[in-house]
Amino acid sequence: MTQALTRYAALHGSIMSRRRVPRTLKGLDRLNAWLQLRAAQRRSRPSVLWRHVRAAEALAPALRSHSEAAFDEQVMRIRERFIRRDVDTDVLRRALAVVREAARRETGEEAYPVQMLGAMALYHGRIIEMLTGEGKTLTGSLAAPLIAWTHRSVHVLTVNDYLARRDAHSRAGLYRRLGCSVGAIQQEQEPLERFDIYARAIVYGTPKQITADFLRDQLRVAPLGAPWAGRMALARFGDDARAMGPMIPGLRAALVDEADAVLIDEGVVPLIIAQSRRGDDMARVYHEACSIAAKLDEGPDYAVDHLRKRAEIRRRGLARAEQMWRACDAPIWRAPRRAEELIRQALIARHCYLRGKQYDIVDGRVVIVDEYTGRFLADRSWEHGLHQAVEAKEGVEVTADRETLARMSFQRFFRGYPFLCGMTGTAADASREMEHVYARPVSRIPTHRPMIRVQWPMRVFRRPEDRDSALVDEIERLSREGRPVLIGTRSIEASEALSARLAARGLPHKVLNALHDAEEAELISGAGAAGAITVATNMAGRGTDILLDPAARAAGGLVVLLSEMHGAKRIDRQFIGRAGRQGDPGAARIYASLKDELLGQHLRPARTLLESSCKEGEVTMRRLAARCFRLAQRRSEARARRGRADVLRQDDWIDKNLPGW
Repeated sequence: MTQALTRYAALHGSIMSRRRVPRTLKGLDRLNAWLQLRAAQRRSRPSVLWRHVRAAEALAPALRSHSEAAFDEQVMRIRERFIRRDVDTDVLRRALAVVREAARRETGEEAYPVQMLGAMALYHGRIIEMLTGEGKTLTGSLAAPLIAWTHRSVHVLTVNDYLARRDAHSRAGLYRRLGCSVGAIQQEQEPLERFDIYARAIVYGTPKQITADFLRDQLRVAPLGAPWAGRMALARFGDDARAMGPMIPGLRAALVDEADAVLIDEGVVPLIIAQSRRGDDMARVYHEACSIAAKLDEGPDYAVDHLRKRAEIRRRGLARAEQMWRACDAPIWRAPRRAEELIRQALIARHCYLRGKQYDIVDGRVVIVDEYTGRFLADRSWEHGLHQAVEAKEGVEVTADRETLARMSFQRFFRGYPFLCGMTGTAADASREMEHVYARPVSRIPTHRPMIRVQWPMRVFRRPEDRDSALVDEIERLSREGRPVLIGTRSIEASEALSARLAARGLPHKVLNALHDAEEAELISGAGAAGAITVATNMAGRGTDILLDPAARAAGGLVVLLSEMHGAKRIDRQFIGRAGRQGDPGAARIYASLKDELLGQHLRPARTLLESSCKEGEVTMRRLAARCFRLAQRRSEARARRGRADVLRQDDWIDKNLPGW
């Protein structure tokens, strides 16, 4: 009977999670929600949270004097109060002190007051901004048990399987001491093992893994949305309910690491469960489309919008393409609209998706590169034949078309959690969007020690060659001075090109990008040595700080040099934030050229004006050029926000018109 009730609870929780579809509010409803958010912010404003922290600190000496048995008795009493939902101010403060003391006893780490402040903000459902090196891992492990006690379970979302496994293992003793079971969802796990892990109080995993399992649950329980679904399920599933029942027993609470990357940058990325179509051999058709696209002339035959990744086939191009596809014998070429779409996708693959930027070739396969983390997305593919078009362009084996079974954007998935909080180093730049989309306020957590990093003036050059030469000169000078240097690039292609320049100059260095992802932890651990040179594509969610050795600290600390500005200011800040951690010395500088993609796509008239003002080398009107780049970056961010708003409206339409989809 107990097993049957457990199965029913899991099924009911899963169905209720699927039915929870918060929509974007308008008019007075939006105003009312905004006022409620502001009221909640007042109840958890920093001054109130600081009082909790100071009171918890005052309890520390008494707790430290407790024996192990007496301390465990304290933990049990506090946990029971949370489970009974009998939590007042005194209980909350005592709980914070208990969790901090448990962390000290189990891990040897004693949380700073600012880390306790961050944990309190997370417990109150906020997105917190903690700068790199301030100890987000410990902060999250203080908040996770409190949230799990309150909501029965919490999903802790990290950026990759390695960090999920590492944090679940390193914090397991702490969580067990606090009465919470813990596990990590990994790519290679079998379904039955996943069932057991999801039943635990604290579950670590990546957004991709947990969202995919939630979609698989949708496919399992899709016919079971009726009020009698529970009784039907128990009769249908029998004793082995795990084999067909929901894997995730409901969405209750989520704590998201690198929240801006997950909730904002990747929020609109759809996760799709698909299967290959049987007997659908389209490889020859995609190769024919690629051949036809290569014979068309840009301008007279077609136009490409690189910013929006679109291609428009003009009348002459359509006539020429039609002549060519009529010579093909595949039946699909007899359908003009489908034939035109194949040519259009081939043009987009040819001009808008470039090797070393959006993808690379690994073991003879096209593998997508995550624009925001610089990592490979080995098990993802583009939709609507685009992936096959890229494969045909590269001359690798064309995979079979896939049929979509279920899909959901991360944005839509995370809005389904009744409780949501998160932490990152750069949340403040997206505070308005966090409030609008997720109804989550953003709090900045002060640093433990004063920030003494120096921001050097931006340098702008007319040509990329001038910029790269000056960049390598500065890298060489800084390295000879004994200062470690971290160079940020926007793509794999750019990092490999800079690596070649450094090698030609005889400068030993390390490269951290998707091609060298396996050595990530080792490369980062050595990046703080005196004179070390590290080239990286992106530093978001690396999970490891760059620690300075004594010689590097004495020489002035880490210097971060950006070879190009990113489309979002937050990504630049993620790089720059690697210098000056925990009061360390450091410096940062941004390099740019007038030919950079950012300026060309978002502020072309200004680029023309600046190019006419200088001939060679560094741009003389440096301040004006820097302002133009900042304006182009703001335009890029605004365009990205509009795109995410469009996806949000689409999600709301789906929730309204296709319930349970």
